[in-house]
Amino acid sequence: MTRIFARRAKLADAWAHDVLVEVKEGRIASIESGAEAGDQTISVDTLLPALSNLHSHSFQRAMAGMTEYRTAGRDSFWTWRELMYRFAQEIAPEEVEAIAALAFMEMLEAGFAAVGEFHYLHHQKGGAQYSSIDELSQRVFAAAQRTGIGLTHLPVFYAFGGAGEKPLADEQLRFGNNLDQYVRLVEAAAAKLPDFDARIGAAPHSLRATSPDGLRRLLDIYSDRPVHIHIAEQPKEVEDICAWLGARPVEWLLREIGVNEHWCAVHATHMTQSETRALAQSGAVAGLCPITEANLGDGPFNGEAFLEAGGEFGIGTDSNVRISMVEELRLLEYSQRLRDGTRNVLCAGGKSVGETIYERAAFGGAKALGRQAGAVSIGALADLVAINTAAPSLFALNDRQVLDGVCFAAGDDIVTDLWSAGRHMVRGGRHIARDAIVRAYKASMTRLMERA
Repeated sequence: MTRIFARRAKLADAWAHDVLVEVKEGRIASIESGAEAGDQTISVDTLLPALSNLHSHSFQRAMAGMTEYRTAGRDSFWTWRELMYRFAQEIAPEEVEAIAALAFMEMLEAGFAAVGEFHYLHHQKGGAQYSSIDELSQRVFAAAQRTGIGLTHLPVFYAFGGAGEKPLADEQLRFGNNLDQYVRLVEAAAAKLPDFDARIGAAPHSLRATSPDGLRRLLDIYSDRPVHIHIAEQPKEVEDICAWLGARPVEWLLREIGVNEHWCAVHATHMTQSETRALAQSGAVAGLCPITEANLGDGPFNGEAFLEAGGEFGIGTDSNVRISMVEELRLLEYSQRLRDGTRNVLCAGGKSVGETIYERAAFGGAKALGRQAGAVSIGALADLVAINTAAPSLFALNDRQVLDGVCFAAGDDIVTDLWSAGRHMVRGGRHIARDAIVRAYKASMTRLMERA
């Protein structure tokens, strides 16, 4: 039994003070307001539900800072992708593990208790399989166990090189599987899932990397698992799918495939108003990664219309160029303001923007990962983050303003403690294994850069 005493806590239905939370077997067993700290209690300032990071490509963390120079002509997502492909060719299994461990550690320190790892690096350079088809999934598992992050592993089905069932290019062969190979990979990985806090889903990479028949067959097999897909990230993607399938990506997916509450539509950036409403009403979670979407020039999400239609969303770190919970939330709202020339967009009248987007991201992220979390409530997984509201950016704010301060004024250093399903992995603002994880990462990167 773990006992956490918080001077203030955001419970599922209200703020409360002097709150004692008891955690048993990874779940919240009891909550008492107006309590006293008592003995053998961990005391924190302000306790919040920790967010789930619903979309990550952990290996791309090692690329941060390597692609920010202009090539001849006009740079775009597609020119960035060419650089990413070249980088991905050189990563060895032990480097996959070390990079993932660093990224997962930084996520925990930033306030994320769990991650959806959208994992498409499957094979050796050139496409040859490892002796264990799930070798690189096992490396992700090892990184999750080492860091203590909750994991929803999302092996990616990547069958084609582009819309219209184009053959895989040489640089895509590390990602590629036909459906039978993919099923073998998923089942092999599922048999070796860590028993501490992990689950597995299915991830058709995108419409352009699959086929209608392959997608339907995959969903027949994995209909009861979380399903994540890249959808409508770039205008060229929309144009290519229209030319091939005769409909826009979101339009086609909603019409032809039974999208429901198990789905996460990642980067649903380029949608019409009707697509926005329909996706919201489907029950799917919109997976938004504002830092990456800004870095790659994807464009802003149609957030106001989506929320007005009752849509649910969560946030992810995608390329991991910058791992920051507060900056993801901040940029989500700011992208709407910059596009529309207005303020306080992603909330109803009279409501707090920060509280709205924080609570919705907590709920939507957990839902997308198939995780019983997202609120400080009895029976939920103890995904909890403690923040220091004595920090200069927060100390003058009352209960109603704290989450506005978190989203719009604070830095990552407000996080003091984090529990993932009751595992106390961040203490005093640092991951408990930070030094060893950083040493392993630096050693791996040194080897990688010597080869590259």
